[in-house]
Amino acid sequence: MKYLDSYEFLFWNQSLSFFCLPNFFVFFIPNNPFIIFFFVLFQLSLSLKDPVNKQVTYIAMACTETELKNYQECKTIGIIGLGDMGYLYAKRFSDAGWKVVGCDREDLYETTKTKFSNEKFEILKNGHFVSRISDYIIYSVEAENIEKIVSIYGPSTKFGAIVGGQTSCKAPEIAAFEKHLPEDNEIISLHSLHGPKVNTTGQPLVLIKHRASDRSFEFVEALVSCLNSKQVYLTAKEHDRITADTQAVTHAAFLSMGVAWKSVNQYPWETPRWIGGIENAKINISLRIFSNKWHVYAGLAITNPSAHDQVLQYSKSTTELFTLMIQGKKKELTERLTKAKQFVFKYITNHHDLLLDDNILQKFSLSKTPPEGKQPNSHLSLLAIVDSWYNLGIIPYDHIICSTPLFRIFLGVTEYVFCTPGYLEESIDVAINDSSFRQDDLHFTIAAQTWSNIISFGNFELYKREFEDTQNFFQPMFQEANAIGNEMIKTILERVKEREC
Repeated sequence: MKYLDSYEFLFWNQSLSFFCLPNFFVFFIPNNPFIIFFFVLFQLSLSLKDPVNKQVTYIAMACTETELKNYQECKTIGIIGLGDMGYLYAKRFSDAGWKVVGCDREDLYETTKTKFSNEKFEILKNGHFVSRISDYIIYSVEAENIEKIVSIYGPSTKFGAIVGGQTSCKAPEIAAFEKHLPEDNEIISLHSLHGPKVNTTGQPLVLIKHRASDRSFEFVEALVSCLNSKQVYLTAKEHDRITADTQAVTHAAFLSMGVAWKSVNQYPWETPRWIGGIENAKINISLRIFSNKWHVYAGLAITNPSAHDQVLQYSKSTTELFTLMIQGKKKELTERLTKAKQFVFKYITNHHDLLLDDNILQKFSLSKTPPEGKQPNSHLSLLAIVDSWYNLGIIPYDHIICSTPLFRIFLGVTEYVFCTPGYLEESIDVAINDSSFRQDDLHFTIAAQTWSNIISFGNFELYKREFEDTQNFFQPMFQEANAIGNEMIKTILERVKEREC
């Protein structure tokens, strides 16, 4: 991507409904001085109206095919860490015509060479070899190990090369780069806000220009353009706050569901009360999370301070709501949830087209038994998430462009429960008067407290053990759950696109 001549225009970020584009977008405009001047005046006029929202938007134009080809002929891309996401990047970049080298653990060198022998990228022995010859090195390693690995390979980085990372929390990543990289190296980090099993097209890709020239940033933009992702431009601090807002509580909710089902030795799709539209979404999202590597979620939860506060609040909300339920305090429960609804969904009108509904979700079931109509449910897990957002002052729609596919599904489900006329009232009534979900809600509350304690302790080993115990319980259903989950994600993405315009 090429900046306009030698200029870099910075404006207060606006949500431009006229262009149907949300926050943080990059505008691609022709290299015409009259058009540029028009956009400058237009943006400045908006900034005068609302100077409070001070995110940065870059005005840029796309890299030409000739420039892209020139980059590919003279640049080498290095990937340190060939796990699921590292492999995704190595494969997509090399398939797009880039020269890519990569490495994994040195003791697995021969195994790694054999594993990727049919790929277009080259396997090297370790990160020293990758760092010495690469023009852009991406560390795709666990968040807990980023500082250690950068300390080993960082000093070997090629003179003038660019370095970035793919961890879910940028504060420790950037700190490691600043500490261990030579001063001549530039830092441009990135983060694909989706898992390795999701099609990258249309998904958010955060780019963080921490210490780099415009020309280097243009090169990185050209590289990642083959992913066809929506590029989002943030600072490291903004990234960590937004990812915590959109992921921390979401993960806590569905991790807790999985642990609760495991603790009662119950596959929910085999139980009639867990068969139905909203239940399908809960089950599929939970299984999708547990089908991934534990460190993907541990890194965000444990290394991001903002995430600690949010997971703690989720546990607190779950406990307090469950207490009101078993005490039979319907009035207090209703008042509390109504306040949360009015805050979180204050822009939702009666004519609003919801992201999801029961009819859409009905077909995404793991059960072989046809549903017997909509099943009553207290939906404690969903009530607690909205209560958490209210207490934390989070409006989830503010960050929809930086959200993961799972977050969008989760937002759609909570929106449906809270904004469908009569649905919230029905859930409250079930929570107070129907004891059929009481045992499930108790185990869910305990599970939420367990995850909160593990994250507060900052213990990766405890996190791994709890995660993998539950993962093993659900292992037989992962393949089918991921296939169904992909269809769910596709459906909700289409509805998100409809909303944006």
